[in-house]
Amino acid sequence: MRNIAAKLIFIALLISNISWAQDKINWIHFDELEAKMAEQPKKVMVDVYTNWCGPCKMMMARTFTNPKVIAYVNEHYYAVKLNAEGPDPITFKGTTYSNPQYDPTRGGRNGTHELTYAIAPVNGRIAYPTIVYMNEEFQIISPVQGFMTPQQVEPILKFVASEAYLTEDWQEYQQNFKGEF
Repeated sequence: MRNIAAKLIFIALLISNISWAQDKINWIHFDELEAKMAEQPKKVMVDVYTNWCGPCKMMMARTFTNPKVIAYVNEHYYAVKLNAEGPDPITFKGTTYSNPQYDPTRGGRNGTHELTYAIAPVNGRIAYPTIVYMNEEFQIISPVQGFMTPQQVEPILKFVASEAYLTEDWQEYQQNFKGEF
C-alpha cells in the first residue's frame, strides 16, 4: 500500500511540475524576435510598459498570470516586453532605436525610448500600458492602450490571432464574442 501511495505522490508531483512550467508567458526580447519569426511565423504581442506604471504592474500581476491568457498567448503569439523608458538600444527591422534622453540618475519617469514612439502611439499619444499587436511581417495591426482584465483582453487576442481583423468589423465582432476566459 505504501508503494502505491508513494507512486501516486510521485506522479502528482511530476504532473504539477509539468503544469508549473506553463505558468508564465514565454516573454522574449526584441533581439530574438526576427530569428523566431523566421523559424515559425506567429503574431506578435508587445507589452509596452514602464517601471513606475501602476496599471502596468496590475496587468502583469492580474492579466498576464491568468492560465488561459498564458496558454493562448504562448500558442498564438510571440510575446515581447518593451520597457518604454529603458536605456538599452534595440535593433528591429534593420533600424537601431535608442533612448538618448535616458538619465540613469533619475528615479521614476525617464526619457521615452525611440521604439516606443515608433510602435505605440494612438492618435499621437503614448500611454502605459499599451499592447501592440503585429502580424507576421511586423506590420502594426493595432496598439491598444490601458489596463485590461483577462476577459477584456481575450476578444482582442482572438480577433488578431484568428485574423478576423482582416475581414470583420471590431464592434460587431466584440458584440458577438463569447468569452472563455
